[in-house]
Amino acid sequence: MEITSPFTMVVIIVLISVGAGVINNYLKMKANRKDDAASEEEIFRMRKDVERLTERVRVLETIATDKDERLRDEIRRLA
Repeated sequence: MEITSPFTMVVIIVLISVGAGVINNYLKMKANRKDDAASEEEIFRMRKDVERLTERVRVLETIATDKDERLRDEIRRLA
């Protein structure tokens, strides 16, 4: 294989370019995996917050819509 041939030079340039692109994509994908792990932790934390807030809203709706007598009974029971 002769390197002075134009065809050989073109093939080598293309192989180097493709190889650099593959390496670049691999490094980006590896960096994205770390970001995904952090995102999953954030999503888990937010889901717990939503569950907690949903329960609080449910309690507030109960307080706002129930009759006074039932509310007094529940307050007495908690005290």
